[in-house]
Amino acid sequence: MSDDLFAAIDALLERPKPADDLPVPAERERLRKAAEYTQEDLAKALKTRRETIVRWEAGSTDPRPPKREIYIRFLATLALRHGTVEPTEWLRRAQAAGLAPATVQAPAPAPMAEPTPAAGPAETVPSAPASVPAAFGGDQADQAMELDRDAAGDLVAGQPQPCVRCGRPTPYRSQGRPVHMGGWCTAAAQPATAEQAPAPVVAPVAASRQAAPAGAPTAGPARRTGSSRPVASSRARKAPAKTATAAAEGPSDWEAAAAARFPSGPLAVLDVAPDGKGLVAYLADGTVAPTAPAGRTLAAVVEWALEQRLGSPRLHRHGKDGDALVVIADAALAEIGLPRIGRDEKTEFVQRLGQLPKTHKSVKQVERAGWLLTQRGLGPWARIYRTPEDGKRQCVQLCIPAWGALTSGGWTIPDDLDAADLARLLGTYAKRVLTPRGSTAVSGLELVTALRPPTRAVRTESGWTSGPVEGSRPKDGFDPAPPEVPDVHPLAQDREEGGELVTEAWDWHRELTDAEKAAPFAVGLDVNMAFLAAAGRLVLPLSGPVHELNPAFDPKTPGSWLVDLSSIDTNPLLPSPFTADGSRPTGPAWYTTAKVAYAVELGAKVRPTEGWLRHESGPYLDPWHKRLRQAYVDTMAALGVPLTLADTDPVAFLDAMAAVKQGDPAEVAVLTAIKQSAKGAIGKMRERPRGHGYKPGERWAALDRPTWDPLMRALVIDTATVNLHRKLRKMAGDTGLYAIAVLSDCAVFAAPGPGALDVLTKPDGTLTTSLRLGVSPGMVKFEGSRPMSEIAELLADQANPARHIKAGGFVSADE
Repeated sequence: MSDDLFAAIDALLERPKPADDLPVPAERERLRKAAEYTQEDLAKALKTRRETIVRWEAGSTDPRPPKREIYIRFLATLALRHGTVEPTEWLRRAQAAGLAPATVQAPAPAPMAEPTPAAGPAETVPSAPASVPAAFGGDQADQAMELDRDAAGDLVAGQPQPCVRCGRPTPYRSQGRPVHMGGWCTAAAQPATAEQAPAPVVAPVAASRQAAPAGAPTAGPARRTGSSRPVASSRARKAPAKTATAAAEGPSDWEAAAAARFPSGPLAVLDVAPDGKGLVAYLADGTVAPTAPAGRTLAAVVEWALEQRLGSPRLHRHGKDGDALVVIADAALAEIGLPRIGRDEKTEFVQRLGQLPKTHKSVKQVERAGWLLTQRGLGPWARIYRTPEDGKRQCVQLCIPAWGALTSGGWTIPDDLDAADLARLLGTYAKRVLTPRGSTAVSGLELVTALRPPTRAVRTESGWTSGPVEGSRPKDGFDPAPPEVPDVHPLAQDREEGGELVTEAWDWHRELTDAEKAAPFAVGLDVNMAFLAAAGRLVLPLSGPVHELNPAFDPKTPGSWLVDLSSIDTNPLLPSPFTADGSRPTGPAWYTTAKVAYAVELGAKVRPTEGWLRHESGPYLDPWHKRLRQAYVDTMAALGVPLTLADTDPVAFLDAMAAVKQGDPAEVAVLTAIKQSAKGAIGKMRERPRGHGYKPGERWAALDRPTWDPLMRALVIDTATVNLHRKLRKMAGDTGLYAIAVLSDCAVFAAPGPGALDVLTKPDGTLTTSLRLGVSPGMVKFEGSRPMSEIAELLADQANPARHIKAGGFVSADE
């Protein structure tokens, strides 16, 4: 028996290990998407299931022969057409094994002049081979050609331009000239000069297709259309149209390189293993990490997170990659020496203090291991970092739910969620929004600068320096104008009484008309993500204020204007759009550009007497709006409310909305977090000082953020108010119904029935589009209904019915 076992082990040890002939998982997915094939296309061609392709691209399983060779051929062919990222050894192996052609046809670029070293935006990427091997078409001179690096030793990447060797786009430079990294440059025999267009390399693509095994997918110059159905390769295919932004940025080499750096995903949740021995780490994609921290210290957890390559790719080419997030489940606290919440300041975590004392043994262990903590110390959301070496950032963020990290700040995590589901929940938020960095408001604000980084690396004759990013705000921000700041701000200390720009959402109600008193019900309609919808394409300040007297009003110039709008007549059955309580203005006051422009739209002739204006402006929050909007729409679809449902079947939409909170608890929590991220980020643009001991007139830390600007907040809120007032006016014209109360983005109407359709139906039986029913931000949903008798009682008590409309039997499921 033992002889047989020894023989079996010997045979196992002698068995050759599978060659490293597949790219990293993230690269497999990127290559497929670059060629515009869906997972269904590939699965059909390989006669397998889509779930198998998902696992291959996630790295949880690898294909086995004979499909392994076919899959490698597919990826290698795409890599030669679209480029690959380091490591590239797999491509060499595939070519050596005859699984991929040596070259493929590359598009011929237009002639170009040799770029100067400073041409194009610069960016650092991870280190990679700095020469072009002769095996890929280089001679001795080319082998000595070093790729440009920055002062930290990292490769410099710029706007993709045609490689001077092969003509395919590349972001890398050598002495300012665009060249490919070693490993996948399919260069011609003679490199092109700066004055000469690189000649395209012609390869036997058709022959390689004929030699492909049956069932293997083909890849070539032809592109796919948006359809998921395979298209014959002989048929001409039209490339999908690119947006202006995508066309301007060119191929997303930086996105592919960034994604490949984090194969384990953005985060992990550490918990005690099911057998009670040691720790286990659950990843965001639902898998379990192959290893867990070996040591039982916090320093070991940090080292492990970096070894696992946890993290998230940057959202902008000049931004920063997201740090790894490690969530420590309650049961795992004791395993790594962390205390639970309590009252003993020396041995437990005291919530009042917000962090462990610096004398705690866990803090000391971290410091002895060479790690540092930020000023916030070791608390519910902690950052542990090390002084950068070789220009590479080393930082891990901790989330400790037992200390209250996920019980406030906009997070609504279900109590019975296990570690695996928590990893899925936070991973979903990270994928759709951003890796959590604290409260939802903090994460929402961090998303703004992740999408609009304030600086980028700029190459000059004397070296590298920091330069601005087009469309972003300065790194240190700038002080706003005196009328715009809160009363504790240094600029407000000498401000005259009444000289403040007052911007708040509506809180308004009025008396009922006789016809409204006779109505049996009152129905509330709520605008989805009203502030987020207002931020899209909104022109916002990118520079500091300039004080001007008697300025001519320009609706394209963001700023604050001192103007008298008291003469404007608005319908008394609707709130005035110019005040927070809906009353008519009584004299000159400060208004944002959004409200003054609306006054002009209503027919007023405005004559500002004073202004604080910004002459540099742009749609600063537009990328933020687009990402959060898509996150919201995707989450609602996951909860059973697709984007177009209200247009095709309004009744089904209302039923689906009523069932939202009964859906997947993790998705419901993500939905709430997305909404709170948008709302909280707008609020933090005017964040006031926190903590005891603050004295009015002192500066506080938030003032130095590029996103701290009360005017931005005011412009978003005012735009949302103007948008709603415009819709309420049109609603009255369509249906004859006027709002009887408004609270922020919720409007209440007298109605003949208790449902949303009783309000939104026009006399001709069609639905109005003034307040359009739908899931998209800016559209409306059913908020609630109450009998009119109860509404009359609330009004008699001077209470706003919009604040209480959800208390009835018809309650919105999406709040």
